[in-house]
Amino acid sequence: MPKFRALELAIEQATRQRDEQARRHAQAQRALEYGQGQLGQLQNYSADTDARWIGGHSVNLSVELIKHHYQFMDRLQNAVTLQQGVIANLERQRMAAHQMLLQAEYRLAGFKQVIKSRRAALDGVQQRREQRATDEFAAMRHTMARALLTTEEIL
Repeated sequence: MPKFRALELAIEQATRQRDEQARRHAQAQRALEYGQGQLGQLQNYSADTDARWIGGHSVNLSVELIKHHYQFMDRLQNAVTLQQGVIANLERQRMAAHQMLLQAEYRLAGFKQVIKSRRAALDGVQQRREQRATDEFAAMRHTMARALLTTEEIL
């Protein structure tokens, strides 16, 4: 209907925006999962390295080798800490994308509700017109029937 064309265009635009926000949210979710996977790999590597170091060296080690190991483990722990910061940032981005998606969903739902209520109002007007026409037709038939009866009674 031409009456609802503007609303239908608004719904189409809101749908496109919602779909774009859903794509961004999914992308942010994937980035977060990837970052969490990297963190898991770093933590597993750190734990494996410590386990190998502790269990694999029963002989006397030089001070330099021990120092090197501790420096390496410190850098590895620093990488874990940095990755945790990255994950916190990715989580904030995912939450922001989620909020934008919700806003787009609410906007779209609002437009759909407006068009639904306007169509219902238009349907109500149409039903009242049809009822009025039916009532007028019935009244006219009743008047004609009474007139016919009156004419027959006179004759």
